[in-house]
Amino acid sequence: MTEGSKHGEERTAGMQVTPLKQEERLITLDSLRGLALLGIFLVNMISFHSPYIYYNPFEWWEGASDRWHFSWIDLFIQASFYPLFAMMFGFGAAMQAEHAARRGQSYTGIGIRRFSFLMILGLVHAFLIWSGDILFSYALFGFLLLLFMRLSGRMLVVLGSLLLFIPGVFLGVLLVLMSLVDPLSTSHWTDIGGVERSMAAYGSGTFGEVTAQRIVDWLTINGLGVIWTQLISIFPLFLIGAGAQKLQVFSRWQKRPSLAWFVFASFFTAGIILKALPYVIEANLAYTFVQDSVGGPLLAIGYAALIIAIGSSAHGQTFLKPFASAGRMSLTNYLLQSIIGTLIFYPYGLGLYGQIELSTGVWLVLAIFAAQVIASELWLSKFERGPMEQLWRWSTYGLWKKGRKESE
Repeated sequence: MTEGSKHGEERTAGMQVTPLKQEERLITLDSLRGLALLGIFLVNMISFHSPYIYYNPFEWWEGASDRWHFSWIDLFIQASFYPLFAMMFGFGAAMQAEHAARRGQSYTGIGIRRFSFLMILGLVHAFLIWSGDILFSYALFGFLLLLFMRLSGRMLVVLGSLLLFIPGVFLGVLLVLMSLVDPLSTSHWTDIGGVERSMAAYGSGTFGEVTAQRIVDWLTINGLGVIWTQLISIFPLFLIGAGAQKLQVFSRWQKRPSLAWFVFASFFTAGIILKALPYVIEANLAYTFVQDSVGGPLLAIGYAALIIAIGSSAHGQTFLKPFASAGRMSLTNYLLQSIIGTLIFYPYGLGLYGQIELSTGVWLVLAIFAAQVIASELWLSKFERGPMEQLWRWSTYGLWKKGRKESE
């Protein structure tokens, strides 16, 4: 008996569109979301406790321990886990679109409601909690994704790959040539004014001053002058993820784990080589651009293949289960990370902004994420989905239920 028939919910003459059933979820998909959430948290933590967007990170950290921690985060994590999360976003949208199609319904209306809620939530998150919000951008490009959902899986993957790698390679080669002609044109620099304003607001400012600085920071990252960079770095990943779902990449690779291992080895190697360029050649804007825009996504695909390969066995799925629990509540956990992070460092919390080493931030991430895994396990033992996921579901489908487990 299906969950829908058990509860007798979400149906009117068999025509009303309903959310995905719990049994239709893939543990591998949730594990990828959970792993991406951890990686994103490691990078976001640096922005929680320091003015990351305004300084040259290759020169900011003075201690040997901090430089080492920044190096491995930059090499293995930075610009490799937000692409993973973005691909999962497109993957999930395609799953929902296919579910709607099986019901004889269009996904467009669902997507509009879904992304509208996410956009509003993103603005609240950005202006009242933390400026590094990604939800608004996801919602913005989610609307654009709706225009491409009718394309075949192969076309989505090809189009997404072209939009992602052609601009990245072209701009990367251009910047490298510029660095050879005029090294100063691509040298990293620190915005002293931005650093000072951030330290003043986030270190000892009032809530109003913190909010004002949050808005400035958000506009620095999301202003009209830089939004095109997100268009070529985030939206193509949505297309690739949606195409992967239509092509059933997860199930195909899980049936052929040797293929998944091969993809992992190939893309991981290529990604690491490109991401290492600032360390083996020069840490300027040219090589860090290639590192992030080309090396990062390649490494993300490698990580995705690795999780699929691990998840192809029963023992592997047992290993991935903690990540899957956190991933099933990814929206709730993402917002909680921002709330906890800012309460630790901002003046209306513990006021530790600019006062900790990078290594301490790493340990904080591991401790908080471990607590989130435990909390997610406990919550999901009683409820079908996280609290923010439930609210998102209600805003999308116009349905409300407590979401308790069937046994309850």
